[in-house]
Amino acid sequence: MLAVRRAVRWASGILGAVLVLAGSLYALDRIFPPRLERYEAASTVVLDERGAILRAFTTPDDAWRMHANPIDVDPLYLTLLEAYEDKRFAHHWGVDPLALLRATGQMIGSGRIISGGSTLTMQAARLLEPHRRTIGGKLFEIVRALQLEWHYSKAEILSFYLTLAPFGGNLEGVRAASLAYFGKEPRHLAPGEAALLVSLPQSPEHSRPDLHPETARQARDKVLGMVAARGALSRTALADAKQEAMPSRRASMPFSAPHLAFEFASKASQGSTIRTTLDGQLQARIEALVRRESLEKEASAAILVVENSGRRVRAYLGSADFNSAAGQIDLVRAKRSPGSTLKPFIYGMGFDALLCHPDTIVEDAPLRIGDYAPQNFDREYHGAVTVRTALQRSLNIPAVALLERLGPQRFVTSLRGAGAELVFDQNDPSPSLAVALGGVGISLSDLVMLYASLADGGRVSPLVLQPGGPAPSPVPLLTPASAWYVSDILRGVPPPSPFAQLPSGVATRPIAFKTGTSYGFRDAWAIGYSDRYTVGVWVGRPDGAPRPGKYGIGTAAPLLFKVFGLLPVEAFAAASPPRGLLKVRSPAALPIALRRLSPAGASANLGGATSPSPLRILFPPQDAILELTEEKGRFAPIPLKAAGGEPPLRWVADGKPVAADAASEDFGLFRPDGPGFSSLTVIDASGKTVTETVRLRLSE
Repeated sequence: MLAVRRAVRWASGILGAVLVLAGSLYALDRIFPPRLERYEAASTVVLDERGAILRAFTTPDDAWRMHANPIDVDPLYLTLLEAYEDKRFAHHWGVDPLALLRATGQMIGSGRIISGGSTLTMQAARLLEPHRRTIGGKLFEIVRALQLEWHYSKAEILSFYLTLAPFGGNLEGVRAASLAYFGKEPRHLAPGEAALLVSLPQSPEHSRPDLHPETARQARDKVLGMVAARGALSRTALADAKQEAMPSRRASMPFSAPHLAFEFASKASQGSTIRTTLDGQLQARIEALVRRESLEKEASAAILVVENSGRRVRAYLGSADFNSAAGQIDLVRAKRSPGSTLKPFIYGMGFDALLCHPDTIVEDAPLRIGDYAPQNFDREYHGAVTVRTALQRSLNIPAVALLERLGPQRFVTSLRGAGAELVFDQNDPSPSLAVALGGVGISLSDLVMLYASLADGGRVSPLVLQPGGPAPSPVPLLTPASAWYVSDILRGVPPPSPFAQLPSGVATRPIAFKTGTSYGFRDAWAIGYSDRYTVGVWVGRPDGAPRPGKYGIGTAAPLLFKVFGLLPVEAFAAASPPRGLLKVRSPAALPIALRRLSPAGASANLGGATSPSPLRILFPPQDAILELTEEKGRFAPIPLKAAGGEPPLRWVADGKPVAADAASEDFGLFRPDGPGFSSLTVIDASGKTVTETVRLRLSE
């Protein structure tokens, strides 16, 4: 009986000790859990819709470290990795006793470390918390490995290794290494490539193929030979793998859609993976297209491609050269003067308000509304024309006349209500008739959003940049009938002269498009849409400097049609006209109220019947400081703009008349001789003059 009690006490003591030990280990595990900070501080990666990398960002410690899971890697690589590093990985609990005994015996027999006996789990523990390779460090790895196996699955542990393993330089993880050495994701690796990536973490600096190709080759062949000896690779595959070329340099990391990628990355937490709606292949083709374009010095371009259904953004080019200082400005979102690109919406709202019809007659003749006297871009008048012709030829006076009837405040409020962000001069924030000709700031993004509505019955929806969100709610801007009228008119605009013969993929796709050129030739625009896509193009200088003679039809429109040539072919099927259309054979068949448009409150300025407004210089302002820029070995011309007085107007610069072929009525181009002060004078037909002095300086 005494022996039984002693046995019970002994067993109770043992059980108590085990419980205390277990409790202590549990407490220690809770107090000192595995640290995943290095794994979580991976590179932020921005992907296209298919999961291909658009752009990746280095970590705060300047490493390329991209999250990788076993499903992201070629199965052959995983087979070679486990065969070479840890053939019992799937079965042990973090520590392989047989491997440790073998490593200990080798060390005792040779007096030095032959192999470490580390499992992939132990290596993951060391990568998560780097430390010196000592006996104490090895014990620490063992404890951490047991913790990792307790808390995480084998796939998760393998993810730690695949993300953090060193591959030379600042490359960490198999994805970064595969992209840098082979220019591709590690999903499809050749046997030699897989073997090289298996070998590199053993000696990442001494075996770098870009610095030590022969050493790298030997390390790769060692892996191939070992796994072949274990039956993981056939003799034929072994021979072929050894013949594979060794990468001689590191490739650049993906760097596409940099503006959009940076915007997303700046708002995301470190190590995020961000998926977008972009088509990476289309994005690359558009970026290559712009690189081939002969843009003049200091000029740039921005392009936005949207799929009308769902308003998904398919390509996003913020500038022509992100690597330059000016190129880092996102010109898709920059607010610029839209020139004539808002005219279609003026006419569309005019159709809805029953102020006009495409066949309504409007006078393109000298016009003054208060002190505002708009002129056409070509300084010519075309007499009585239809609204259709006025919009197709982008005549200014008819658009201003219609906007005056419609009301600029009403027009701007409608655009803002549809989601467009419009900005005005702080000194004159109220919308005026100048909105019709570009007297407002708007982004390419918002212009494309508005134009996409014309392909969707006049319904405006916000552009979508990331998948998976709620479907955007459309806002009606125009009725389907008015949107149809506008589209029918714009499809009749002839393509730019370089495209008399349209490229394949464009000829079968009727494109409705509109161009625009802002005052001083600062902004050249072309916005177009087909049934499936809307494309917006802006060309200009990021600093807003003038580009004399650079019109939207000559610079932005050719690029627009080239982009359409890159898009998937779409068959055009004429949609049934919506209800509410009024079709007539001539303006005379229209209702009386729609036969002719005349602006309310406007007075014709024919024969000098109306007193002219005071003569004044609009640009440059008095005492302005203007930057001089070089153009083909001389200084670029400076635009001069005046208003009022009796036309025609003449310009004099520093006592010399501005050449007749460089000035037309209120507009002139003054080409300075050099820096210093210049006196600019405008003279009207009655002899009245206005003089201002400006300072010219070399651009820094």
